[in-house]
Amino acid sequence: MGFNVGPAFEQFCSNLRFSDAKVSAISTRYHAITKRINTDYWNSFSDETHSFYVGSYGRDTEILTSDIDMLVQLPAETYQKFNAYSSNGQSALLQEVKNVLAKTYSSSRLKADGQIISIPFSDGINFEVLPAFFNKGETYTFANSNDGGSWKTTDPKAEIAAVQAMNNNCNSNLKRLCKMARAWRDECNVDISGVLIDILSYNFISTWENRDKSYVYYDWMTRDFLKYVSEQPTSQYMWKVMGSGRFITCFGSFQTKAKTSYDKAVEAIGDETKYPSAANSEWREIYGTRFPML
Repeated sequence: MGFNVGPAFEQFCSNLRFSDAKVSAISTRYHAITKRINTDYWNSFSDETHSFYVGSYGRDTEILTSDIDMLVQLPAETYQKFNAYSSNGQSALLQEVKNVLAKTYSSSRLKADGQIISIPFSDGINFEVLPAFFNKGETYTFANSNDGGSWKTTDPKAEIAAVQAMNNNCNSNLKRLCKMARAWRDECNVDISGVLIDILSYNFISTWENRDKSYVYYDWMTRDFLKYVSEQPTSQYMWKVMGSGRFITCFGSFQTKAKTSYDKAVEAIGDETKYPSAANSEWREIYGTRFPML
């Protein structure tokens, strides 16, 4: 009996998901943070308005190792107040929001860093809170406190919508590929960011010939995706984000490890019929211990 590809990859994808208890803990913290922002900035006790998930959790491409990113919208007058500072009002804004959040969570653990306030939790699920201001046309302005301070623009809702639309068009395979690729990154210590994983996964699956199939094709999807990643130009360091059109920079080198893992995937596929236990071990070399032992 050969290696049973479909059930193995279906179980693997299930193993990458947060437990119901973790999802509940994330939701509780999200609503508490939202309520604190609304209480102090909007004269409201709502725990739902003026916030939404962003980053990999917002795009639904996260796995257990991911931070939870959320955007909190602040009033326009708050922007005007800190924009009037003669130097680095952005840093002052982050410090103010950090102090507001410290009313709910211990100030000793909070950290204002770059563009976000990070809130670590003892269970390892850390929040990164991005204070931002709503612009016309669904974009948001946020503070960058690095290099003397500046204002930057982001359009996370367009990125979330683009991932969702592509996922709908490829039988839900995009989001699962993004999660599997994160497991590969973590297991093989690949120097690649979560957003670049999502960009490469999105670009790859948009033209992959089997994008309408399901778990039974995930060995081939792994092989073909790793080949695609390994063939990205090593000179490229600017990458266009789906939906928003913004560019991110990545100077990491991930192509060599992708090629090594591609070769391993080819080996695993070759072993699936006659040597199923060997194939199983090879998939675990690529994806780690959350890939099941069958």
